Amino acid sequence: MRWLCAGNRITGSVAALSDVLDRMGLGIDEISIGHSRTVDLRHGTPDGKREEILRYFHETSALYESLFECLAGDDAYLARPNPLRHPLIFYYGHTAVFFINKLRAAGIVDAPIDPRLESLLAVGVDEMSWDDLREGRDDWPAPADVRAYRAEVCEVVDAVMKACAVTIPIEWNDPLWIVMMGIEHERIHLETSSVLIRELPLEHVRPHPLWGRICRTRGAAPENTLLPVAGGRITLGKSRNNPYYGWDNEYGVQVEEIASFKASQYLVSNTEYLAFVEDGGYSQRRYWTEEGWNWAVYRHAEHPVYWVRDDGRYRLRTMLEIIEMPWNWPVEVNYLEAKAFCTWKSEQTGASIRLPTEAEWYRLRELVDTDQPEWERAPGNVNLEHYMSACPVDEFAFDGGFYDIIGNVWQWTETPIDAFEGFAVHPVYDDFSTPTFDGKHNLFKGGCWISTGNYALRDSRYAFRRHFHQHAGFRYVEAGAYRIHEPNPYETDRMVSLYVEFHYGDTYFEVPNYPKACADICLEHMRGRRRERALDIGCAVGRFSFEIAGAFDRVDAVDFSARFIQVPSNLQRTGRQQYAIQDEGELVRHREVRLDDFAFRDAAHKVVFAQGDACNLADKYGGYDLVFAGNLVDRLYDPARFLEIIPERIRPGGLLVISSPHTWLEEFTARAKWLGGFKTPRGAPYTTFDALRDRLSPSFALVDRRDVPFVIRETTRKFQHSIADMTIWERSM
Repeated sequence: MRWLCAGNRITGSVAALSDVLDRMGLGIDEISIGHSRTVDLRHGTPDGKREEILRYFHETSALYESLFECLAGDDAYLARPNPLRHPLIFYYGHTAVFFINKLRAAGIVDAPIDPRLESLLAVGVDEMSWDDLREGRDDWPAPADVRAYRAEVCEVVDAVMKACAVTIPIEWNDPLWIVMMGIEHERIHLETSSVLIRELPLEHVRPHPLWGRICRTRGAAPENTLLPVAGGRITLGKSRNNPYYGWDNEYGVQVEEIASFKASQYLVSNTEYLAFVEDGGYSQRRYWTEEGWNWAVYRHAEHPVYWVRDDGRYRLRTMLEIIEMPWNWPVEVNYLEAKAFCTWKSEQTGASIRLPTEAEWYRLRELVDTDQPEWERAPGNVNLEHYMSACPVDEFAFDGGFYDIIGNVWQWTETPIDAFEGFAVHPVYDDFSTPTFDGKHNLFKGGCWISTGNYALRDSRYAFRRHFHQHAGFRYVEAGAYRIHEPNPYETDRMVSLYVEFHYGDTYFEVPNYPKACADICLEHMRGRRRERALDIGCAVGRFSFEIAGAFDRVDAVDFSARFIQVPSNLQRTGRQQYAIQDEGELVRHREVRLDDFAFRDAAHKVVFAQGDACNLADKYGGYDLVFAGNLVDRLYDPARFLEIIPERIRPGGLLVISSPHTWLEEFTARAKWLGGFKTPRGAPYTTFDALRDRLSPSFALVDRRDVPFVIRETTRKFQHSIADMTIWERSM
């Protein structure tokens, strides 16, 4: 195979590999399980660093492959033990797809390997609500096909690392930083996939020589006590000079003054939590937040999810087996359960008991004088250096009399994740952090037994929805009341801010607001028609969705960019959205949108915003009376596919409204995928309207066509003035 290299771009065809592990030259016994460390990106030689990252990549890939060897057969890949998550086949392929999609986004690789897989396995699932049961699909690829794809990706990444230019330090726009992004992303899913395997029925898993090495020590749990911790000033966040790979939310600065407090000596054990269960903790509303109680009732929760009730006694489900209950291991619960326990504990003791904040956890973390890349052996049950499971809460001691400051299980905190001052979105992975800045994702700290790579670093910041189950437990503190944190919805991303101004800002040159004008036209045509459900596909920052909400029972608003839909979600939650628009050069103007300033404010709650792919739309989106696609079709990677799947989502008599300036560009849509804007083989012009007419007949009849002008402000003196071609089509009865 020949590779053509131009700067840091790689082009060429890729041959499938027959066996990815043979190609790696690594067996599972050769992986440095207890010695794998994330890579120092600021010191060393270019050639040495290239080889170090290459080795780290192969170790990570082989370790990930080995986890899926725990599945008993192909059926296990397709099982869905958690209705809010994809089946494991998605995660098996997702980490490989991520490499290709991010390398392409960074301009390092210019061609897909398998466009279908790279779309199907691209977008994961964030648990938007614990009662949002997601419909399954039946077109998942076969495990063998994904295995072959992973082998091809391995070869591409190998080629990238061997061909790209390397400079020290490696910065976050460098090719090897993007490779590290893929590696650390796979190590995230090593852990999250282990949780999903733990949720599978036992018949879907099998023993494994590596992953079966769980802790076999069990016994009586120690009595938990509260130990004093001095308060003081805590500085959170890391600088750009930090030597280790970091996700965008880790960078920046936040200084906090914390008061002295007391913290539990141990993580809460199964024994300590049992007292809460036996005291009716899951049946008494007063211990739970409103969110927590709704979850507990909906799930009929009576005890932690990994506890198995068996003949009047409890046993514990580990990843691959059910064992006698280790009462001295840490309990594993979600935030809602941990919070309820703390409320119960406060009632029992008369003290103010709660979960620690992020800053308070960092105060404890100062008692650990080393970090993952520097220690000789992990001081706690972390980084796969001790067990393939949790272990007793009194096995790993730290200074100050505390145990398990890091490792064993994650520790929930009271703190919803938010950006530090100085936060900037990584341009290649623009939706890693921002969707979680919503007040609904709480941080947990310290890592667990399977936390490796960036996951095991002191400065890592991961947050999940409060009903999420991970290998996570908690310790509690006695401290003053927690001040409820209101996430900062301030938006500085230039493209997002540009669209916020386009949707909600001033009008220019007397051209009416475009999404409102489109909404008015659509509502005009909906008179006398059924108005139960509407879909705004490619909703951007949501103005059209809000404008029509008053006329429909429900509006679904979907966009591929999580950064875009974060804006209207903030408006629904907080009633405001701050943003900055560019005036000239580095000069910006700060603005704020307030929901109360718009007539649609009382109906805004009827819109449900979600991330999605218009060319690969989930089955749950259907039965619509109106579908609006505003300035979308000429920005899709496969617009014909969109036109193929959208008719079945519209009820007979419903309307499909397509508005577009038809500005076809190869940076968005490959030339072969353009709907129109070219000449036929006979030399006749073929327009986008021609294509819409040909592709939508006979399912639709054209009922209206009109021009809709719009203006997008870029700077004080630069504007885009365009005219969209709006066509309105009625679905045949």
